[in-house]
Amino acid sequence: MASIDQTIQLIRIGEQRGAGSSTCSSALAEGPWEHDNEGYGPGASIADPLPSDAPRQGIIPREYRNATAAELDLRIRAAKHALGDRLVILGHFYQRDEIVRYADFLGDSFQLAQAAKTKPNAEYIVFCGVHFMAETADILSRAEQAVILPNLAAGCSMADMAEIDSVTDCWEELASVLGTASDGSDKQPVLPVTYMNSAASLKAFCGEHGGVVCTSSNAETVLQWAFERGQRVLFFPDQHLGRNTAKKMGIPLEQMPVWDPNKPMGGLTPQQIRDARVILWHGFCSVHKRFTVDQISFARQRHPGVHVIVHPECTMEVVDAADEHGSTELIKKRVEAAPAGSIFAIGTEINMVQRLANEHPDKTIFCLDSIICPCSTMYRIHPSYLAWVLESLERGELLNRITVPEAIAAPARVALERMLALKPATDRRSA
Repeated sequence: MASIDQTIQLIRIGEQRGAGSSTCSSALAEGPWEHDNEGYGPGASIADPLPSDAPRQGIIPREYRNATAAELDLRIRAAKHALGDRLVILGHFYQRDEIVRYADFLGDSFQLAQAAKTKPNAEYIVFCGVHFMAETADILSRAEQAVILPNLAAGCSMADMAEIDSVTDCWEELASVLGTASDGSDKQPVLPVTYMNSAASLKAFCGEHGGVVCTSSNAETVLQWAFERGQRVLFFPDQHLGRNTAKKMGIPLEQMPVWDPNKPMGGLTPQQIRDARVILWHGFCSVHKRFTVDQISFARQRHPGVHVIVHPECTMEVVDAADEHGSTELIKKRVEAAPAGSIFAIGTEINMVQRLANEHPDKTIFCLDSIICPCSTMYRIHPSYLAWVLESLERGELLNRITVPEAIAAPARVALERMLALKPATDRRSA
């Protein structure tokens, strides 16, 4: 089976037939540099508004834009060989196969940040993922190591849905209703929890306010920890992970109001705030929002006995209709452990799903969404950008370095360390 990038090119020339023969945007067949000034770019986040201060990449040299796939392959491999142990390349599960093939480590965002720590002598950490992931790697790496993001425009629309000013305003408005004093059991009125998929400034906010970071695999454990210390939780930026996790813990939906940062007092009444157990931020992942209950019903009709497994960033209705939900690492492990002949319908990013299908030809594995619509920002990492940053390192030129100021990194590290104390290292997984 072809990679997603190859499939998109086959669709462009009319050579792809049957299932998976359409995309959400014909622009996916073009180089990411063609869409530097068009929001998040083609893919699942194309309609999401891009913040005015979001990083922009700018054009890269023509020689990289015009190079063939074979030429880029030779140049990347040569640069990687020349840099040797000075370099480590990290590749997220959602990256295109044409990038993953060069990765020294493949995993989810937090796995990769941790993996970089196993290479303490590497001078350069090239993170083939998105901006918040590179920030986390910089926070957890040594000061002497440089973290590089091949395309600065590889952001995350969900992470951008909660920014520090809006969260600070929310915190102050909540304090005007709830006060700041702890109750008789020494629990603070509200405790902040941020998903790993957030900016370093929000991780720092949690560190400064007694809060913590969570991943998609330890969210329940983190919420239990938070409820031991707070009467309520403010959960950002992904409402769906928060809702699905709290619902599993038995918290009623009416005690999980959604805070809309674009409305006064989040669109909530003081009584709704006082009655809340989890206040959910109005954020979401545009990739996982595409999955529907109808898609699950269709998969069950076409494939009796199919096992439907989805990521917890999907809506509550989709999670409830699936057989199982879990992190990217859990999805991967379920597929690997299943016997030959198993059938999986998976609700997560298409590059990962198709890679699993290619790696397990003895099983039937397909994406719930028949329309090819990759993560817009993950797809911005293209071999042309990787060749560009690697050859620049060969010349001694450091491009696209991601640096988190220590004033932010220090409290963010506190929030991360609180999370690390909750789970053994073997069970630390994220999105």
